[in-house]
Amino acid sequence: MSSLKGSTNAVQERPGRGAGHKGLRNIVEKIWDAHVVVQKDGHPAVFAIDLMLLHEVTSAQAFQTIEARNLKVSSPERLLATIDHSIPTRVNRYEIYDQAARTQVETLRSNCLRHGIAFFDYDSGNQGIVHVIGPELGATQPGMTIVCGDSHTSTHGAFGALAFGVGTSEVAHVMATGCLLQEKPKSMKVEFRGRLQKGVYAKDAILKLISIIGVGGANGHVIEYTGEAVTGMSMEERMTICNMSIECGARAGLIAPDAVTYEYLRNRPLAPAEEKFDQAVEYWSTLRSDDGCSFDKTVVIDLDELTPMVTWGTNPSQGIELGKSLPDVSKLNGAEKADVENALAYTKVAPGKPLDGLPFQWAFIGSCTNGRIEDLRIAANILAGKKVHHGVTLYVVPGSESVRAQAIKEGLDKIFEAAGAQFRMPGCSMCLSMNDDRVPAGERCLSSSNRNFMGRQGPGSITHLASPATVAASAIEGRITSPARYV
Repeated sequence: MSSLKGSTNAVQERPGRGAGHKGLRNIVEKIWDAHVVVQKDGHPAVFAIDLMLLHEVTSAQAFQTIEARNLKVSSPERLLATIDHSIPTRVNRYEIYDQAARTQVETLRSNCLRHGIAFFDYDSGNQGIVHVIGPELGATQPGMTIVCGDSHTSTHGAFGALAFGVGTSEVAHVMATGCLLQEKPKSMKVEFRGRLQKGVYAKDAILKLISIIGVGGANGHVIEYTGEAVTGMSMEERMTICNMSIECGARAGLIAPDAVTYEYLRNRPLAPAEEKFDQAVEYWSTLRSDDGCSFDKTVVIDLDELTPMVTWGTNPSQGIELGKSLPDVSKLNGAEKADVENALAYTKVAPGKPLDGLPFQWAFIGSCTNGRIEDLRIAANILAGKKVHHGVTLYVVPGSESVRAQAIKEGLDKIFEAAGAQFRMPGCSMCLSMNDDRVPAGERCLSSSNRNFMGRQGPGSITHLASPATVAASAIEGRITSPARYV
């Protein structure tokens, strides 16, 4: 974790539960209170869930559990399913070579058919990464509680929803009852002050936060993101911010809904119909923290001078701004020194040096963090008329069939292909090594995804996280570079 000494960024911890005073509540408390079914002293709350999303990896055992107990899915209309993690992204994606992956996909298909759950399969027009299709369908809405057997469910918090990942046993609980047992989380406010400069994006802002507070800095908290920078962000940028809340230990992350949120949702297939939309907006507009309410912890990040961020180590907190130097191991001690030494040994980068100019062999633009149409537009703008370096393989993977169709409509696919990139079919792809798209052992990838753990993109692979703009610009040069001059 970076030192705060001499920094304009600040972290403040306050005693108490963050319940506010004189009846004032923050947005987390408002959504929580609206969904508590039963609360007994000394016990977790029985907590109602509005929407559960399913994918092929974490749902099979949950279906087995309820069927073994002769239970039915209580409200199948509150569940949506798709395939994303294990599927190939090559053109011939229908043939899954890996037997385990093929079984996962086929099992989800049959489970959804048997239980009457909406399932977005290949060529439905809506298949894609679970955290991309929920928002683009309008299923994700302000004030909702949303769960999925996937840690990056926090993405949906961008709409003012309380969204978090759950384990397989909890997936079964929601299937059977529509509820979970939950302890009330603490609340944390992150204020992003200032404005993002040229070549700097939402991905850089969230990586900066994680580098300051560390992978456990928000443990047990739900983060509300606020500030001028957040207000000025598009919904896709807000989803990027909330997506990586889990990487600093948060239970969830969210942003209060506003006019940007409402316009994004208007006319989405599963959003309230036109005659009910204004009524929905009236309620959604109440979902904001009361002036004067309190939080258990407050963090302030000044973005005015932020430059592009890239991770250098083996967790998302080990990141630096381009142009700045990696930690000097000689100035560290104890557990921190050991962690840094181990990370540097794995990633094979030099301590005390900048990451600028570091060569790599693979580049990936996609994932539930940065696989939306806006991300692809940013990358295409940089790659237009350029060529990917001969030593780099660049995958561009849209987050959904809808995103892919829009990219083709706008001619982005032609730009990617002319540059020498591979424009692939929708899926989680190279974000994680659960499908065909893997980085070979010992090779290095600059990735727009969300995790850089050892072997995350393939056994023995090395991952550096960055924004789609940084990935695209660096892929042209074959080495890590700032995208500022390409924007």
